[in-house]
Amino acid sequence: MCQYSATDGVPNDWHLVHLGARSLGVGAVIAEATAVSPEGRITPGCTGIWSDAHIAPWARIAEFIRSQGAVPGIQIAHAGRKASTSAPWLGDKSLAEGAWTTVAPSAIPFDEGYSTPHELTIEEIAGLVDSYAAATRRVKAAGFGLVEIHAAHGYLLNSFLSPLTNRRTDRYADGRVLLLEVIAAVRSEWSGPLFLRVSATDWVEGGWTIEDTVALAKLVKEHGIDLLDCSSGGNSPLQKIVVGSGYQVAFADRVRRESGLATGAVGMITSPEQAETIIRTGQADVVLLARELLRHPTWALHAAKALRATPRTPNQYLRAF
Repeated sequence: MCQYSATDGVPNDWHLVHLGARSLGVGAVIAEATAVSPEGRITPGCTGIWSDAHIAPWARIAEFIRSQGAVPGIQIAHAGRKASTSAPWLGDKSLAEGAWTTVAPSAIPFDEGYSTPHELTIEEIAGLVDSYAAATRRVKAAGFGLVEIHAAHGYLLNSFLSPLTNRRTDRYADGRVLLLEVIAAVRSEWSGPLFLRVSATDWVEGGWTIEDTVALAKLVKEHGIDLLDCSSGGNSPLQKIVVGSGYQVAFADRVRRESGLATGAVGMITSPEQAETIIRTGQADVVLLARELLRHPTWALHAAKALRATPRTPNQYLRAF
């Protein structure tokens, strides 16, 4: 969950306290979408990993998460045509001041009020791929134990995959080409667990579908991805999402069954019993919590108690449990 609270991409005490608080009892903590280049930030307040100056601040956070028994993870990302916007509480639209040029597979703006992105050249794409490798070297230096490549929610890699946003005629007309290049770049620097977050469907007729995602899962399984994090939407303002409790779990279930790749389920998973059922019935291998952990930082400790497991409770909190 992006915090929009960094300066020049550098995480600070807010990020330490925010992520550290959520390390209690969980298996892993994955830090927010973290830009591989300055223009890859969603907002000026987004975190980054494009500079060596980012390593030490992230290392401090990763070390604390690990000290609580959780695996420190980070999501590496490029916002593409949805970059250069204000924080949600400031309007969530393209910046009026301090804006930068956004980039995309094709020069199609996300929506009214958003700038028209620059269509990336072949040479610029090569530089972009290199930025993922360099970012991964810094992630490793910072001591993270898990990397997730963000290719969902209308950000750059997702926009290359979807026919709604990719109108190219060169070899990158098939957005999987770029994604595989990015995966290879990351894998050249990283031997640990590697997740890939995707939008399993655009929720728009003529867009990316769950069938496309199943095919993609089979492909990336052979190229070093260990788990597909199955989210959805975010690539078009025309999306029509059918929202409800656990509304995206079926995507993780289908991808897992039809591709053989491990999956993560996410989206309106709120109770321990619901999360446990998803795992026990084989619908997914991992449950990912976002908003629920914003509401309840110690959710995992309460979940362990509700499910009659032994919570990994800090000594300082034992009196409460």
